[in-house]
Amino acid sequence: MPGPLEGVRVVELAGIGPAPFCGMILADLGAEVVRVDRPERAGTPDTDPLNRGKKSIAADLKSPDASGVVLRLVEMSDVLIEGFRPGVAERLGVGPAECHARNPRLVYGRMTGWGQDGLLAETAGHDIDYIALSGALASIGPASDPVVPLNLVGDFGGGGMLLAVGVLAALTAARSGAPGQVVDAAMVDGSALLMAFHWGFLARGVWSPRREDNFLDGAAPWYTVYRTADGKHVAVGAIEPQFYAELLRVLGLKDVDLPDQHDRSGWPELRDRFGAIFATRTRDEWEDAFRGVDACVAPVLDMTEAPAHPHNRARETFIDIDGVIQPAPAPRFGGTPTGRPDAPPATGRDTDEVLSWLGYTDAEIGKLRSTGAVA
Repeated sequence: MPGPLEGVRVVELAGIGPAPFCGMILADLGAEVVRVDRPERAGTPDTDPLNRGKKSIAADLKSPDASGVVLRLVEMSDVLIEGFRPGVAERLGVGPAECHARNPRLVYGRMTGWGQDGLLAETAGHDIDYIALSGALASIGPASDPVVPLNLVGDFGGGGMLLAVGVLAALTAARSGAPGQVVDAAMVDGSALLMAFHWGFLARGVWSPRREDNFLDGAAPWYTVYRTADGKHVAVGAIEPQFYAELLRVLGLKDVDLPDQHDRSGWPELRDRFGAIFATRTRDEWEDAFRGVDACVAPVLDMTEAPAHPHNRARETFIDIDGVIQPAPAPRFGGTPTGRPDAPPATGRDTDEVLSWLGYTDAEIGKLRSTGAVA
């Protein structure tokens, strides 16, 4: 499909989570992404949105013949991304040294939790562990206990998204004449970077390390979530004074004697008042009450509701691909718009096609199949 990355070819060594998410972003933006899948899954249908818009070849990377296929593919590509533990790609014969020997301009993107070096580099972990070490997890949730923010902060925000940023930066450098390079993206680094804004507050002495003790972590009564009469919720983010004034007006509190907005000693009273009022109407009734009002109030929608909201429908924020509802590509481009992604391919669907444009003959492809190198 078209897009700003049209003409860029990416090799993605199959994994789960953040590296495929990076590959999806690049594919959404128009790159041709060839995913190297495991042969035991050959022919398996795929409904994972992270694999949309890609080609799939099935190759056993433990076979020298298969690693040879990857290296030949690298010769004709701009980027390779992988999400193995440190040293695994090297043992498979497709590490940075082998790939750069074939293509010195290649951008080699590496996605790990702890990074390629450091005391924990070889240690197993998941999103929750990486954001625990970066300080992000301790900052999220009520005062009693941290709350796990799905796996958005480490895997996808601090992981795959920043890997994509790093890959695109290195690709820009390579296209300006710089040599290819390794992009070492670690979720512990990325999730720490996501909190740069809050580190600034801490440095100025206006941020507490205690949860639910700051104006952006649910402590402030004008930046939090309230339960409505139907057991659902609305989100309130009335930080600025003009928005706060509109919040009070719609809640019927404009002329009521209340504590000052930023008087922390009065926050419990404000929270109780706001909570009691929000509990008198349903979520949808409150959405109607605040429609067109700059009070920074929105309904809290679940994943089954969000695609049907009129705003999201008007922007086509969500799309249906072969019966799978999923987020549309983002961001949007005025001059090189992205197209609608293709559905994820069945594993190995494009093996013969890719091998053919790599120059393998029918006989060579047959030999690769017979040895189990590809499927």
